[in-house]
Amino acid sequence: MAERQQVFVAYPSNDATLSSGIMDAVRKANALPLPVRYEPWEFNDVSGASLVSPILEKIDESPYVVADITYLNLNVVYEIGFAIGRGKRAFIVRSREIEGHKAEVKAVGIFDTLGYFEYDNFAGLKDRLSAHIEPLHIPFSAALDSKFPVYIVEGSTRDDGIATTISRIKKATRHVAAASGVILPFQDPTLAGAVEHNIRCMFVAGLAEGMEKPTLLLGPAGFSAPLDVRDKMTFYKGSADIVTAVAEFCPLIVEYSSHVEPSGIDTQTLLEALSIGDPRAENEMPTLDLYYLKTDQFERTVRGEANLVVGRKGSGKTALFIQVRNRIRADKRNVVVDLKPEGYQLIKLKEDILTYLSAGARQHLITAFWEYLILLEVAYKLLEKDQTIYRHNHDLHDLYIKLKATYQSADFSSEGDFSERLTNLSNDLVAKYRDKFGTSDAQRLTANQVTELLYKHDIRKLMGLISEYLERKKSVWVLFDNLDKGWSTHGVDVIDAIVLRCLVDAGRKIEREMRRDEHDFHCIVFVRNDVYDHLMKNSADYGKESRAALDWNDPDMLREMLRLRLVNGMSEKLDKFDFHTVWRELCVSHFNGEESSAYIIDRSLLRPRNVLKMFNHCRGFATNFGRQKIAEMDIEKGITAYSQDLLEELDRELTDVYPAAKDLLYYFLDAPEMLTAPKLDALLKEAGIDATERDKVVDFLLYFGVLGTRLGDADYFIYSVNYDLKVLKIRAQRHEGTADYVVNPAFWPALGIKSVAKVT
Repeated sequence: MAERQQVFVAYPSNDATLSSGIMDAVRKANALPLPVRYEPWEFNDVSGASLVSPILEKIDESPYVVADITYLNLNVVYEIGFAIGRGKRAFIVRSREIEGHKAEVKAVGIFDTLGYFEYDNFAGLKDRLSAHIEPLHIPFSAALDSKFPVYIVEGSTRDDGIATTISRIKKATRHVAAASGVILPFQDPTLAGAVEHNIRCMFVAGLAEGMEKPTLLLGPAGFSAPLDVRDKMTFYKGSADIVTAVAEFCPLIVEYSSHVEPSGIDTQTLLEALSIGDPRAENEMPTLDLYYLKTDQFERTVRGEANLVVGRKGSGKTALFIQVRNRIRADKRNVVVDLKPEGYQLIKLKEDILTYLSAGARQHLITAFWEYLILLEVAYKLLEKDQTIYRHNHDLHDLYIKLKATYQSADFSSEGDFSERLTNLSNDLVAKYRDKFGTSDAQRLTANQVTELLYKHDIRKLMGLISEYLERKKSVWVLFDNLDKGWSTHGVDVIDAIVLRCLVDAGRKIEREMRRDEHDFHCIVFVRNDVYDHLMKNSADYGKESRAALDWNDPDMLREMLRLRLVNGMSEKLDKFDFHTVWRELCVSHFNGEESSAYIIDRSLLRPRNVLKMFNHCRGFATNFGRQKIAEMDIEKGITAYSQDLLEELDRELTDVYPAAKDLLYYFLDAPEMLTAPKLDALLKEAGIDATERDKVVDFLLYFGVLGTRLGDADYFIYSVNYDLKVLKIRAQRHEGTADYVVNPAFWPALGIKSVAKVT
């Protein structure tokens, strides 16, 4: 008999019953005449020797790896990632009878995508280990992409460590022409979402190690690092430590990129080689222009006809932000100030000042705050833009020196990126306010007091110098995005409304003043439309803003968006072909009797990001099995994976705007696809929604596209009626007794809802 190959087996040791049961199953499987011999990790636990190196060596020698995730041991997760990075199959198992970390497995999301075998008992595990296990690994290209030099895993909760890391990476990568590396900022396990985040980091750390990529592991001081990465962890006490670590890491990725030649795609199928970009626009900044669909909303924005761009999550706000910025700054005479504040950066300001002020004082202070910040950032951008040319331009030289001297006042720090400057300005304001007023409620502020608290510069002089400087420029565009990102999950309150309202007012005020001096000046705020509607509905001038709404209602526009990405990602450019010609090269024409692209788009809530997510899921399942075209079974699996993602995302999105709706969507589990009004009311009651709030909650479910109305054979969702909630409600009222609520088919797989035939 040929020598048996060794197969490494990884499992947690925290549960003695589980570990001994796995060991027993392994021994019994090894007693059979199998072509492989299973070697548990404990065989490599030699006293006095390094435990990590022998384990990784055994994984390297194994044709595949068996790993148990009944409990999500961080070292086991790392070893799964390492195996995949080494081009090995990770055969993942978990016990069906032990609850373990089942919820965490679902929350992390990685293992549902990879797939795992559930065994009923240890005898069942022995039987599965004794059966044939195909060592087919997940295919991936080893080619480097110099446009994306660093990959970072960002947590659901941003702390100072992650914020500083991202800030420093933004600066460092500007000087890296072509590099490849991974940065993994681990979080304190007491932070919300940190456990799941650290599990993802360990998986990616294993992947990076397996692929031999340069990797920087960052952990806060006192963090208990898992054994497999303990010697590789860089601990930090403050931002300065992170700055140093990133600076030392950059040469490593430069060196790596200089020694690795990008490979071609000759051995891959068209589907494997295809890249359609990332569903999140911020992850595809260098390439977005190659396939961006320039809509009327885009054209209106670049013409300066909108000062607000609103759209739902996934509708393309950030993509439009990036494209507007790139279009305008292509003309070197223009000045583009692109700012991305996040709600968490203003929490201290909100909690320590705004809650204690009278309504009038709040509006006065926060408007002045935004106005001051905009002027500072315009000055910063002018100085940054001309820092080399002013020396050789006599027309700019003296004015540049004056502006720089005024901007760099003695006690004002301009270091770091915008997020750091915003945080510093906010913290300084809080400190001054607390010193002067303490925590007295309903505090009123005079104009002089606002000036004393806020300004570190002569604001009139700064405004005058900026105006004079702009006579040498063509136009100025101040773009705000992400303000609603990071807002409290307890819901948006009246102070959040003031923050946004005052930002818009401050932008318009500066626009008017600059235009009086005959400068072309624009301030545009990008914000989710559901948040905007919620925040602005009580404003006196609600509806008077010039808005560009990004909500999509034409499926053919989404097809064109996808077509542009598909033809760009193909090795043979197919620009001249229509969508369906290209689609037939990649996917079966029909699924469940419906045209396959229509099936996908109908479940996207007509959001571009969702279309891309579904296609990537379906494509991933097809390539995992070596298929050259997406098959029906790949669509079924892809839609199921997407549906679970959507359920979790929409549950959070609903909760952000209406906290009482937390976990509401999960009460639709196993519900019928159609619900009468009494049945829907009973479901909301079961979910704990107060009777006085149920009409409001139904409106939210209709607004977000979770529910629609069924009239006869036709289903109507919010995007079917041009996002006009009143149309849905009035139609339902007119057909009372014959109209039913219907759950959006996008959620059916995740909620276990079975389709029934419509009544004609």
